[in-house]
Amino acid sequence: MANQKRHSNDGKRGGSRGGNANHRRGVGNERSERRERTPVDPQVAFAALEARLRAHYGDETATLIVEGYRAERPVTLRANTLKTTPDAVRAALEEAGVAYRNVPWVPDALIIESAREDAVRALPLYERGEVYLQSLSSMVPPLVLNPRPGDSVLDMAAAPGGKTTQMAALSGGKAQITACERSTPRAERLRFNLERQGAGRVSVLVQDARQLDPFFRFGKILLDAPCSGSGTVSVERGGAKRAGEVPALDCVQNEAADIAGAAGEDVPAAVAWKTGFSEELLSNCVRTQAGLLRKALQLLPEGGELVYSTCSILPEENELLVQRVLDEAAQGFRPQGKKGGRGRARNFDAVDAPTGPIRAEVVPIDPARFPGMPLLPCGLDGALCIRPSELYEGFFVCRLRRI
Repeated sequence: MANQKRHSNDGKRGGSRGGNANHRRGVGNERSERRERTPVDPQVAFAALEARLRAHYGDETATLIVEGYRAERPVTLRANTLKTTPDAVRAALEEAGVAYRNVPWVPDALIIESAREDAVRALPLYERGEVYLQSLSSMVPPLVLNPRPGDSVLDMAAAPGGKTTQMAALSGGKAQITACERSTPRAERLRFNLERQGAGRVSVLVQDARQLDPFFRFGKILLDAPCSGSGTVSVERGGAKRAGEVPALDCVQNEAADIAGAAGEDVPAAVAWKTGFSEELLSNCVRTQAGLLRKALQLLPEGGELVYSTCSILPEENELLVQRVLDEAAQGFRPQGKKGGRGRARNFDAVDAPTGPIRAEVVPIDPARFPGMPLLPCGLDGALCIRPSELYEGFFVCRLRRI
């Protein structure tokens, strides 16, 4: 079975955002999408994705990716430093008989070696909001953005709140964070997690971030965009397979935030795609990602920084999209497509009015900062693309600065 996991999408992932189902929101017209959802043969869905991976990365690297899909990842969590310390969490785990190991590139994260999610959720420190279940890969974007006390931060697709609460903790609870979530039910889950984690200086805005007034300004922006979830596929072994046999998958349309909401946070979900992987799904994701990134660049002041991330490993959603939008921005954005009500661009995929040139540059991320992290080749210098493995979900992270 292929499972879309989003500890994130958090995350948000899938043509609609909601990523760790972790990640991690909406694409196009939500009502029409729900009417049009149809099951896709899981074998066909996985074969289409694997073929695309082999065409881009080559057979050797694609084989490693598929092996990462098959790996059973351990539980990972983040100590919530708004309420406790990493040492106190380690002591509580030891007292409960839960084995763990440290993560070399982040002192707040732990890899649990002797318990699954339900056992961790039963611990008192979990109920007190002293830990948050989150994939290692989804911890990277907030670390790269590095919010500090006094920063004005926008989280453009925030539910269920893993990265939002991580940013609050990184700033010692002293950054002013605005968390956008267009879905009312997901926004309620976001508020629940913020309260449990003690993230008090976070304002929740129930709105599609593409509709934000362009006169707003945020010094730092996290755009963990809705995506195909191609980095978080999980292929469960159903027994021995003949060489070359396509793994058996259970593909249902991905809407990671809705899945994650059942548990209230970024924990692995039981399904992968709601429509299965398809060119249509990819096209919808790319359109939404581009609209969000255009808006993000408009909301940055000169010198402001933006982290764009997805739980996808497809270049169309990552380096190719970032470069295309940067090129468009340098020429000035122009309204595109047909108009919806009150003159707005339909589905908020385009800007509402022309802009002057907006220039931004990639701020390189040093891979040495993340020792042991498996990386894929990336066509955008300075960005990171994390390869799925036994510890990591596939993820793309890029840091931009407006100049």
